[in-house]
Amino acid sequence: MDELISRITSNVGIDADTAKQAVGAILAFLEKEGPTDKVKEMLAAVPGAQDLIAMAPEDGMLSMGGVMGLGTKLMGMGMGMGEISGVAKETIGFARENGSGEAIDEIIASIPGLSQFV
Repeated sequence: MDELISRITSNVGIDADTAKQAVGAILAFLEKEGPTDKVKEMLAAVPGAQDLIAMAPEDGMLSMGGVMGLGTKLMGMGMGMGEISGVAKETIGFARENGSGEAIDEIIASIPGLSQFV
């Protein structure tokens, strides 16, 4: 987990707490929306994934679903579109580097609109 958060703070330029919450929100979204078996494989490649998911902000009562809902949640954390895309790319890249490339490709293909952010 520390390696991923360090990469995000360095490459995206957000603080570590925001990075942890953002990664948690992304992983929670993938866990909810993606194919269960592939998401489990991907989460296994991200050390501390469940801890990060636990740090994600709760969904609001009026939250919308899908990629737009995730984007709204991340913007609510004070992130802009460039930062959101940067965090998503770093998170997916990290998981891919740690051995879950095929699973990630299937997850991205299965969630409408996700490919434009990663």
